[in-house]
Amino acid sequence: MDLLHSWGVELASHLQTKYSSYEGLFSLASTVADLHTTFFCFFPIWFHLRRDTGLRLIWVAVLGDWLNLVLKWVLFGERPYWWVHETRYYGGEPAPSLQQFPITCETGPGSPSGHAMGAAAVWYVMVTALLSIATEKRCPPLLYKFLQIVLWMLMGLVEVVVCMSRVYMAAHFPHQVIAGAITGLLVAEFVSKQKWIYNASMKKYFYTTLFLTSFAVGFYLLLKTLGVDLLWTMAKAQKWCVRAEWVHLDTTPFASLLRNMGTLFGLGLGLHSPLYTESKKKKTSASFKAGCIIVSLFLLQLLDGWTFSSENLLTFYFLSFSKSAVALLIPSTLVPWALCWIGKGKREDKNL
Repeated sequence: MDLLHSWGVELASHLQTKYSSYEGLFSLASTVADLHTTFFCFFPIWFHLRRDTGLRLIWVAVLGDWLNLVLKWVLFGERPYWWVHETRYYGGEPAPSLQQFPITCETGPGSPSGHAMGAAAVWYVMVTALLSIATEKRCPPLLYKFLQIVLWMLMGLVEVVVCMSRVYMAAHFPHQVIAGAITGLLVAEFVSKQKWIYNASMKKYFYTTLFLTSFAVGFYLLLKTLGVDLLWTMAKAQKWCVRAEWVHLDTTPFASLLRNMGTLFGLGLGLHSPLYTESKKKKTSASFKAGCIIVSLFLLQLLDGWTFSSENLLTFYFLSFSKSAVALLIPSTLVPWALCWIGKGKREDKNL
């Protein structure tokens, strides 16, 4: 593995040297590829344009990121920014110098890449949704073929840039981003075939959330009992990150787990809320859907600005779970109900 890691470090060093002018692009790619963008941006748009696609986005993202966590705990992948300082591969020779960035110092294991995996899965869902819409609209065969080629090429380009960005940031080795991209596609394809996710009951949302959380925590406790520390990477991140403030608690495995579980639970609560049932009965126009999207995105940006201290771990994890749940309740239930209520009030005023 040292040889494979050394090639990865050489590639990262090459990218940082030859493509330093693209730092802004690579930083943007890593930011957009984070599942935070899916939950706070893509979901509100797709949920109101095409409900089933919005639901599929969440299930694919949550299940994919949960699997990513388990795989990381099993594979024990190194990260370039700490491996290059600890390896004996270079002997007495100086190790290559790798630049670090504010988003470099991830605290979990490195394999497979969660960003590459998430980007592949989410974009697969969105591309197949757009092609499905084109089919329903009876797009001419030649135009459909052109659209198909363009969309898959666009997805491929996005994935390549995301993978390059993770290597450029010294957060992942090349083999880790490749593994992440392939795994993400497999997860998206598998979950997309599960029809029950579109009509899952609240009980199913609850038990799924409970099972995924219990499995991850139980797996961690089991291996800890056997003497295996699954949080071994936290010390490495704190030791080798050039700036202490770049090591964020929200990149730890448990923070990621609880964010995802909060997202899934919040979606279940939203879809089975009396407010959602009431607003769903109303006939919605294109302008109403546009209003829901705009208001949801605005409120989610406000929610995103809410940060909390990480001094108390239990409080931090609880608030992370709650924030993620509210982030799904806003676009799925609260905003549509509020706009329906406002519209109803205006109609009543006109009839007086």
